[in-house]
Amino acid sequence: MVVYVDLIFLTNLCMDGALIGLTAWMRQTKLVWWRWLLSAIVGALYVVMMFVPQFDFLFTFLIKFGFSLVMLSIAFGYKGLQAFVRTLGTFYVINFVAAGGILGVHYMLQSSGELFNGIWFTASGGMSFDLKIAFWFTFIVFFAVLILFKIVQGAKRKSDRMTTYLGQVEVYIDEVVVSCTGLLDTGNQLTDPLSRMPVMVMEVSLWQAMLPDSWNSRLKHESPENLIMELDQNHFRWQDRLRLVPYRGINKGTAFMLAIRPDRAKVTMDGTDYVTTKVLIGLDGGILSSDGKYQAVIHPELVQEAASAQSKAQSAEPTEKPLNVV
Repeated sequence: MVVYVDLIFLTNLCMDGALIGLTAWMRQTKLVWWRWLLSAIVGALYVVMMFVPQFDFLFTFLIKFGFSLVMLSIAFGYKGLQAFVRTLGTFYVINFVAAGGILGVHYMLQSSGELFNGIWFTASGGMSFDLKIAFWFTFIVFFAVLILFKIVQGAKRKSDRMTTYLGQVEVYIDEVVVSCTGLLDTGNQLTDPLSRMPVMVMEVSLWQAMLPDSWNSRLKHESPENLIMELDQNHFRWQDRLRLVPYRGINKGTAFMLAIRPDRAKVTMDGTDYVTTKVLIGLDGGILSSDGKYQAVIHPELVQEAASAQSKAQSAEPTEKPLNVV
């Protein structure tokens, strides 16, 4: 049997480097390139030593675990026991994901004959498996599994970050209350040029029970001016609350958004309620979130102005002065 030690060394160097790099990405830690390279070299040398008979004593659980500690110490340094244990746990989770992915893909591609040919029984009645995985198969699937793992984790991080900007929205008009989940958009600067009120955009489907039936399907494709002009023929109890707010879309000219003036709106974020009466509700005929996580876009001024107004109201409350006892 011919063993190409240089090929094995370079392959494991790339694999160990990928594992260390993905561990740093998961832990949101910046790597120093020479520490990264040195750690990967130590891991690759350990695999090469398995072909030296004099070093067979190194292939025990404690020695393998010790080498992983050395690799992580070189790559990340020691910044406290808690941080090091978390890095170690992340490193092993990524290793187990990669190894499990290789085995899973291997058995998924095997036929039933190949699978049963690799199963044999011992004299004592135990079952064993003869595992034969090609070198290039392992190499390619290893990186494919890591890339897929990173994509999934990246999507989860994005979802977790967005969750911090989600809040519960309640809009009050007369006796009607419309509630939904809203996304706080810090870049949203849409305001009514006349009243200078901020505009919170909501899906028109939330208001379909209160608006004329034809508006839900027409608002997405038609100009809102046409809908307002038709109100002379159709009775609408909130006609005096309607506004036309100009806005400029991406790669589009100036258009108008149909908005409605509520009595008040309440936004609840992180357990804090922000209530304001100076707001317009813009009606959007489409779907704001493709995955349905939110149905409204919260203007940042709603949270800021409501918070400042509440703090001013609390500071303006008269405080009780202690009585002087003679």
